[in-house]
Amino acid sequence: MSTSSCSGSPELEACRDEKTALILKIVAIASIFLAGTLGSAVPLVGKNWRLLKTDSSFFFAIKAFAAGVILATGFVHMLPDAMSALSNPCLPEIPWSTFPFAGFIAMMAALTTLLADFITTQYYESKHKNKQIKTSKIEPDDLAFASVVVPLVVKDDGADEDGGGIQIASVDGQYGQMHDHSESHSHSHGFGDDTDSVARHVVVSQVLELGIVSHSIIIGLSLGVSQSPCTIRPLLGALSFHQFFEGFALSGCISEARFGMLRSTVMAFFFAITTPLSVGIGIGISSFYNPNSPKALVIEGILDSISAGILVYMALVDLIAAEFLSKRMGSKLGDQMVSFIALFLGAGLMASLATWT
Repeated sequence: MSTSSCSGSPELEACRDEKTALILKIVAIASIFLAGTLGSAVPLVGKNWRLLKTDSSFFFAIKAFAAGVILATGFVHMLPDAMSALSNPCLPEIPWSTFPFAGFIAMMAALTTLLADFITTQYYESKHKNKQIKTSKIEPDDLAFASVVVPLVVKDDGADEDGGGIQIASVDGQYGQMHDHSESHSHSHGFGDDTDSVARHVVVSQVLELGIVSHSIIIGLSLGVSQSPCTIRPLLGALSFHQFFEGFALSGCISEARFGMLRSTVMAFFFAITTPLSVGIGIGISSFYNPNSPKALVIEGILDSISAGILVYMALVDLIAAEFLSKRMGSKLGDQMVSFIALFLGAGLMASLATWT
């Protein structure tokens, strides 16, 4: 990757200033880390505040805005960058100019994410169902009680046909109702649809973090190896904005997954530190790394394509469709309007940043 088969554009070379670039990169590390930390901390720290509870309208709207940011990141930033890298004149014409590799890799990444999403969701739901079965087993005291009352069971023609309970005769001859034990445990322990929803958020948060972290590494390295203040200045603001709302979306999913505080904090910190750390690595290798070499372009293009596929899938399927097609959205006209405005605003603002990056 350190070969010099291709040089940068004349405009960027004219703006080359290593000393100023280094100062800007140090500022970028601090700014991006702060933005990412704040964005990922708000949903976790404020989850007990009324305004930021996961079922509040405000949280719903901010999450829609963040989903728009992630969608625009995949479509407007990552995918075009991948196409540009894999169609670069520095690469051999065959095979890179004979097939749209960027779109193909992004498509396969999205389908692979679907497969991983499906398998992981099935695993977590099965795990929770097994836990439900274990907790709904009849306990020893119940068995002792049943041994006394079961022989005294009498059939009641007026009993509920759905099997909600059976009429029993107690020792003193009075009738009572014995409800299905597993059903009562199911309600008391909160299993069922709610548990499946939590399991779904567990999967979403983990897959989303994978997609976000992978492209954070790429953009961090790209900023770190650049020696042009003309490139770094617009990236500094754009990436800070980008990190804040990506962090908010990710931590929103983490909060809904109901992880413990330690695990939630580790996941949020890992996201917040990835881009600044990548910028630091980029600074370290900038003296011998040539981002325009064929190997560097291929690696960057492939990773950008994979990230684009993951982010587009996660934004459309797990963030936008899952929320906007839910029963909650269908029942409140005000939430519908605010959330759609927030979604389009987030996507539009993030897309507009491509003008300066």
